[in-house]
Amino acid sequence: MAIQWFPGHMHKARKEMSQVLPETDVIIEVLDARIPYSSQNPMLAQIRGNKPCLKVLTKSDLADPESTQVWLNDLNNSDHSQKAIAISSQDAASIKTVPQAFRSMVNLNTNRVKPFCVMIVGIPNVGKSTLINLLAGKTIAKTGNEPAVTKRQQHITLSDHWILRDTPGVLWPNVENPDSGFRLAATGAIRDTAMDSAEVACYLLDYLGQTYHPLIEKRFNTELPTEGVEMLEQIGKLRGCIGGGQLVDFDRAARLVLTEFRSGLLGQLTLETPSMRDTELEQVVIASQKRAAEKENKAKRRKAARNKRT
Repeated sequence: MAIQWFPGHMHKARKEMSQVLPETDVIIEVLDARIPYSSQNPMLAQIRGNKPCLKVLTKSDLADPESTQVWLNDLNNSDHSQKAIAISSQDAASIKTVPQAFRSMVNLNTNRVKPFCVMIVGIPNVGKSTLINLLAGKTIAKTGNEPAVTKRQQHITLSDHWILRDTPGVLWPNVENPDSGFRLAATGAIRDTAMDSAEVACYLLDYLGQTYHPLIEKRFNTELPTEGVEMLEQIGKLRGCIGGGQLVDFDRAARLVLTEFRSGLLGQLTLETPSMRDTELEQVVIASQKRAAEKENKAKRRKAARNKRT
């Protein structure tokens, strides 16, 4: 299922980002360590060119540490103009690596007078505002559990030599990869009203049942099936999510599962790997080519029909 969710302020933010990019020395792209691929904005790759980019994997305390290291290796080896680090808001030492990293990406040995500018970007609810507040050492950016809290750009002075430009969380107009859509919904980057909670929870449990089954059984202290719908139904019974006719209330059970996943109660979980990314990118290309071919054939049929009438 392709996801389309592009509020007006996001369209405005994309245009503003493009306009100020020439004045930016370093870009910080904030990614969710649980979904480093799905939380990357392809629009940024289109507009940044070779501008130095620091990929910051936030919420690493919620992600599988081994998977996070795999992602760091992949991101650090894929593009000479970018670096990748992982941080957690619960680990002060990890936060200190952020300014060290972006300062290393510019030439400081110049006679430059004006401050360097670092622009921070990221999709909604990825932890961008929390990172800004930690870098600034005070509450500047508004934070919240709902996506799209920040609505406009703002400038923050980090030191005499560095200015931070904050931007609203920006999704791209159409999330073509259906798997990415479900993962974005599972982590809360897309508003819960944009997709059916039960569908999202079943997708999540399908993956967790295959990849992290022992952790899920440990959390619910019982044997569980590996298939998403069956697992959600059993969890609903265990947690008393019962509706009319003594049947499981799947929506209520789904919201419970998603809440526990987002808070880390299910364990340290990562929902994708670099190999999954590569496979899904190929599938998106194939699907796009198929749609283009169908559109072209449809246009030819319309043209043939018009010619036949005349």
